Formats: sequence, C-alpha cells, structure tokens
Amino acid sequence: MTKTGKVAQSAAMIAIFTLISKFLGFLREVLIASKYGSGFETDTYFVAMTATTILMTTLGASLNTTLIPIFTEVEGKGGKKAKLKYLNNILNMVFFITILLALLGFFLSPLIIKILAKGFTGEQFELAVKLNRIGLPIVIFLGFTYVFSGYLHSSEIFGPPAIMGLPYNFVFLFFLIFLGDKGNIEGLMLASVVAASTQFLIQVPAIKYQGYRFRVDINLRDPYLKRALVLVLPVMIGSAVQQINVVIDKTLASSLVEGSISALTYASRLKDLVISVFIMAITTVVFPMLSKAFSQEDNQQVKRIMGQGINIILIITVPATIGMLVLAEPMVRIFFQRGAFDSTATIMTARALIFYSLGLVGASLRLMLNRVFYSFQDTKTPMVNGALAVGLNIVLNLIFIRFMGHAGLALATSISATFTTLLLFLSLRKKVGPIGLKKFLICFFKILFASTIMGIIVYFLYYGLTAKFISSGMGELLILLLSVVVGVLVYLILCSILRIKEIRLLIKGLINR
Repeated sequence: MTKTGKVAQSAAMIAIFTLISKFLGFLREVLIASKYGSGFETDTYFVAMTATTILMTTLGASLNTTLIPIFTEVEGKGGKKAKLKYLNNILNMVFFITILLALLGFFLSPLIIKILAKGFTGEQFELAVKLNRIGLPIVIFLGFTYVFSGYLHSSEIFGPPAIMGLPYNFVFLFFLIFLGDKGNIEGLMLASVVAASTQFLIQVPAIKYQGYRFRVDINLRDPYLKRALVLVLPVMIGSAVQQINVVIDKTLASSLVEGSISALTYASRLKDLVISVFIMAITTVVFPMLSKAFSQEDNQQVKRIMGQGINIILIITVPATIGMLVLAEPMVRIFFQRGAFDSTATIMTARALIFYSLGLVGASLRLMLNRVFYSFQDTKTPMVNGALAVGLNIVLNLIFIRFMGHAGLALATSISATFTTLLLFLSLRKKVGPIGLKKFLICFFKILFASTIMGIIVYFLYYGLTAKFISSGMGELLILLLSVVVGVLVYLILCSILRIKEIRLLIKGLINR
C-alpha cells in the first residue's frame, strides 16, 4: 500500500470514530441549548469550563505532541520494558503537577474568572467561581488522558483514543435527558467532571494489555524526563497563544449583549467539527510518518507526505467553508433552536459561524504545518507564529468589535489564522527550499471552483425546496440532508472531472474502512 493510501485509510478509521463521537457531542450541545438556553447560565458555565480546562488542554496537547517521538526512541533503544517504565515515570510526574494545578486553581479561581470574564459581576461572578472550583478534578483526568493517548499513538494503536468521546458524551446525554434542568447548572458541571474521567478510563484496558502496571515511583534523573520538559515548553507556549485567542474573544464578548459568549461558543463548535473529525485524523496519522522521514534525513519524502496531507485538507475544508457560508442559519436553527434557545440566539450564532468559517482553511492548514515543523524538531517557529496570531487577533478584535459586535470577534480570529498560516508557508520554504506552492495553488483553485458550483446548487436546492414544501422542523432537516448529499455528489463528480487525484484515495480509503 502507498503512503498516501495508508494515510487515507488510517485517517478514515479515526474520522469515522470521531464523527460518531461528534454526533453525540452535537446531541449534547442541542440538549444543553434546549435545557439552559443561551444566556446567563450558559455564558457562566462556558467561561467556568474554559477557566478549568484551558491550561491543562494546552499542556496536555503539548505532552501528546512531544511524548510520541520520545516513546518511540525509548522503545527503540531499551525495548518495551523501558518504554513502560518511562510511561510510569511521566504519569507520576503529570499526576503531581495536575494536583498542584488543581489546588492553585481552587484558591486563584476568583482572579481567573475576573481575567476571563471582566463583565461578570455579582451573582454571575460568584456562580462562575463556584462552577470553576467544582470542575477542577477535570485537570487531573485530562493529564492522564493525554499521557495514555500519547503512549498508544506511539504504538500505532489509534482505536481507544479515537473512541474516548463515546463514554464522555454518554455521561452528558444521561444527565441532560434525566436530570438536567434550568437552575441546575451546578449539576451540569458535575456531569462534566464524571464525563472527563471516562476519557482516560476507556484507555486503561489497552494500556494494561501492553503490560503496564502503575507504581508510585518518580525518577527525576531520567534523561528522557528532562528532554520531555525541554521539548514541551516551546510547544506549550505555541499552543497557549492559540488558547489565548479564545480567552480574549470570551473576555471581550462578556462586555457585549447577553448571549454573545454562548453564540461564539456554539458557532466555534460547529466550525471545529470539521477540524476535530477530519483534520485531526489526518495530522494524527501524518505526524509519525513525517517524524520517521525526518529521522532518516529524507527531505523529499517529507515534502511528499506534507503535500499529500495539505491537498487532502484543502479537499475537505474548502467545500466545508462554502457549505457553512450557504447554510449557516438553517444549520444553527435545526441543531439548536428549541426550548430556551430562541430565534435571536439562532441569528447571533449563525452570524458568528459565517465569520468563523472564513478561517477554516487557514486554521486547518496551520495544524498540518505545525506538525511539519515539529517533525523537524523546530518548535520555535510555530511558537513565534502563534504569538503573531495573538497580536494580530487583539488588534483586529478592538477594531471589528466596535461595529460588528461578537461577529467581529469571529472575523478577527479567521483573518489572524489565515494570515499567520501564509507566514508559516513562507517560513517552511526558507527552511527546506521549494515545497511545491504552485501545485498547491493549482489544487486549491480547482477545489474552489468545484466548491463554488456545489455551493450555488445547494443554495438554490435548499432554499427553493424549503420555500415550497417546508412545514415542520423534521421537514427542514430532511431538505437540509438532501441538499448536503446532492452537494457532496456534485463536488465529488467535479473533482473527478478536474483530476484531483487525492479525492480518489480518500474515497478508496473510506470504502476499504
């Protein structure tokens, strides 16, 4: 099997599992919107969750990125026994650090909420602090989750990390269906804690099957422990600056009309569906291949793998962007508008989604390019690039928020993501020489042409049918699904006519899986 075929098939497997998890996640968001609406309680809950998870999400993602090559190197030099010993050492260290972070978070919670939501006062501020403290055990559970998934990915075991979203969402669904109710937002945060624990517990059987047995033992002199610390810091800073964009958006949105934070959160999750299902699957598979090619000093192979990954990402994200631009409002209305989530919340969320979608291509390509730099053991360039993204985002936020409100915050995020991605392409070209930008542009314009035709057909099909036959929410859902299916078929046919070779490999990979 070719490397491109291997990427397509492995990514398809991960994407299918992730898609199921995301479907359940959408049901979770729909129920949260229905039970709690888009206002005082949800704004407070989302800010409290951000305060609880932002640091550990950043640290955990950095750990996952740096531990994979270290685990591989340890196993190559000392065998599986040494690898398991290192796993135990790093797990104990992460446990100690997360306990410390949770304790600090408890005492610093009021300060953290003041920073994240300067517009919260009185009862809303007190509730945010309370929810933040309830959710602090999530920090510890996330630490275990990222260490376990890093170990399993290094062993090319992708199943357990891919399905951990299933039990996570089942906990939420159970709570929301049987226990959730407006006025019980503390219960939703408790459910979040229980759900977070399932993400590492679902990986425990696979870890034990590898022969791991936990021991309370930390070797601070382990050279690989020190190496992980050295490597993780630049990656963590680079990841942190991206999280800072989220914090800035929520902080500024907290001073706007009620529901602005929730609108940005729901819209961001709709946009992130594409990234988390498809783009993360591709980068998860491509990263070990890039690292291996770099270790063999095969720059041509690195360029080939990178080029295939970039083209596959364009094939997915360009039509997704056009689709969200055309169907933003009906998507939000069908998924979320029920119960306490009213038509005003739908309009606010749809506006945010439109402007977030403009940065989908840039944000997705940045994930791939960051992995390329990490495979070169260059963590400085992504870190500096991320800092530039934050600076640009702040400037644009202050400009756009004056006349666009929360939608301006979404537009600023998209522009900063796209601009800094272009800078990453230029930096990569300086580092490794010509990378085939002309081929990428040709592929991009072919895909854009096919996507535009698809978007026009979907627009007239959806709005034409709804104007004549719409009579219920279920009817609108069926018309939306029909329009999407027709659009996908039109897009695939046009891509085949335009001879975009990666589209055939993607289809073959999905069929084989």
